[in-house]
Amino acid sequence: MSIYRDTGIAPSEITPRQNFERRRFLRCAVGTLAAGLLPAPALASNAADTVALSARRAAHWSTSEPLTPLAKLLAYNNFYEFGSSKSDPALYAHKLPIRPWTVVVDGLVARPRRFDLDDLLRLAPLEERVYRLRCVEAWSMVVPWIGYPLATLLRAVEPLGSAKFVEFQSFYDPEVVTPHFFGFLEFPYVEGLRLDEALHPLTLFTLGLYGETLPRQNGAPVRIVVPWKYGYKSAKSIQRIRLVEEQPLTSWPKAEHRNYGFYANVNPGLSHPYWDQSRERRIGDIFKRPSQMFNGYGDAVASMYAGMDLQRNF
Repeated sequence: MSIYRDTGIAPSEITPRQNFERRRFLRCAVGTLAAGLLPAPALASNAADTVALSARRAAHWSTSEPLTPLAKLLAYNNFYEFGSSKSDPALYAHKLPIRPWTVVVDGLVARPRRFDLDDLLRLAPLEERVYRLRCVEAWSMVVPWIGYPLATLLRAVEPLGSAKFVEFQSFYDPEVVTPHFFGFLEFPYVEGLRLDEALHPLTLFTLGLYGETLPRQNGAPVRIVVPWKYGYKSAKSIQRIRLVEEQPLTSWPKAEHRNYGFYANVNPGLSHPYWDQSRERRIGDIFKRPSQMFNGYGDAVASMYAGMDLQRNF
């Protein structure tokens, strides 16, 4: 079946397609626009097979801040399976095989299932949500992500009462990926959320951005976006989701438990040995700005952490 689908959404409710047509120009000129860092063929090879996705703008959940330029978004990424440099994913992620693709959802559920991409697209109406995403290295972005609440997917498999956490496992094939990394981060990449965090309506099961399916360097074909947490919590290229009773040992805490915690809530007051968390630089900007607790989403999520010591549970 085709990845295209008829959503039944009125044309007036869809973000105008012309807003995204600049992608066509960017694919030709991106080598110049992306800060002179990357050759155009490398970026084009990762983005050329994206297709359009129709989605209703979810105004209630969206910020009105200016969007991060698409060229910057394509050229500046953390995706360590394809290298530790921010430019590496755009150069090497063309190796990622995104079709066919399945996501297994199992563990402590009543109805374990294997979903293909068409299953995932049919599961719920797609929404476009403009979210901020803040990375622990003190850079941030504003992106029109496309997807639906992760809760929709999880409820389709009926979590058992014993399930307390959700574990995500990303794609890894040593014959395909080239993790030019420091040697202490193990693959496949594993992330996790507490079940109430995973079920929160802000947690987005993400299939696209900027009106199209996800480019490879941005986590194609499926990822999550958790906007009040640091970017490493938003697992990319997910192939398995497992509901479990015990808190999973995730990749960054396993590698550096003193500097990276399981919760990873954006916290300007929490010290980090490498980066100042009190300020951030929006991709494309020159000057830094103050960071916000929970990345500015505190009104929606702070109640989940009432009574917790967020200096100890970081």
